[in-house]
Amino acid sequence: MADKQISLPAKLINGGVAGLIGVTCVFPIDLAKTRLQNQQNGSRLYTSMSDCLIKTIRSEGYFGMYRGAAVNLTLVTPEKAIKLAANDFFRHHLSKDGKLTLLKEMLAGCGAGTCQVIVTTPMEMLKIQLQDAGRIAAQRKLMPETVPAGAVETKSPTAMQLTRELLREKGIAGLYKGLGATLLRDVPFSIIYFPLFANLNNLGKKGADGPSPFYVSFLSGCLAGSTAAVAVNPVDVIKTRLQSLNRGSTEDTYSGVTDCIRKIMRNEGPSAFLKGAYCRALVIAPLFGIAQVIYFLGVGEFILSFLPKKDN
Repeated sequence: MADKQISLPAKLINGGVAGLIGVTCVFPIDLAKTRLQNQQNGSRLYTSMSDCLIKTIRSEGYFGMYRGAAVNLTLVTPEKAIKLAANDFFRHHLSKDGKLTLLKEMLAGCGAGTCQVIVTTPMEMLKIQLQDAGRIAAQRKLMPETVPAGAVETKSPTAMQLTRELLREKGIAGLYKGLGATLLRDVPFSIIYFPLFANLNNLGKKGADGPSPFYVSFLSGCLAGSTAAVAVNPVDVIKTRLQSLNRGSTEDTYSGVTDCIRKIMRNEGPSAFLKGAYCRALVIAPLFGIAQVIYFLGVGEFILSFLPKKDN
């Protein structure tokens, strides 16, 4: 039987559409995750995800829950497109020489995770500053002891202002701060997620070659996504801390991954690495469940079918 050809443009469209829909649905939970992860001992403003969302609405209004969403929605299209399409690309080529073993599935996931950080790192860098700005502002009002003496309150910057400032002060490297931690998070995530999703999804197939029902793909994406999200949460905490530029006077700063691990262990204990794990699972589970349904529905193939076909 001839190899089934994959359409890279269609896969890119599928990934992009899936990312837009998924992020729109779960962004408030992602904001709560960032703020909970950035809290350090002595400056805890929020006690839980629900407490964080309630206080955010009270102090910043409903749309405060979507602070930083524009950056995420703009860049999640290429990020999810690269991640999902790259995994399909690597799986396709690794299966040409025989059966797609678990090791090959993990290698494909590794390749996908490595490719996506090109977009993920600057996206997360900007998103975290915007998401955490509300926490810093709320600390000024509710916990004035955490604000340095004589500090002047400034207006929250926009994504473009942040980008210009980072490029002016540090060049392109400023947008890629935390690249190492992002790789340490996204590569293991993809190594866990993609093989687990594929094997769970295969359990619901109708016959040997039949497709899985959409609800099987959705549930498989949710389960695989939440499992991978919790597994790499300690690295996500490190990445969030490293990429945060603004802190209260009582909060630690970090020079790198090892320095961050050492200070968190010393000052907050091992449990700090699980901060935001519940929120992260709630973000990733529906995000990837929705993504896989959109992906398997073939939205990209449908859109491309309306384009004029070139004559051979």
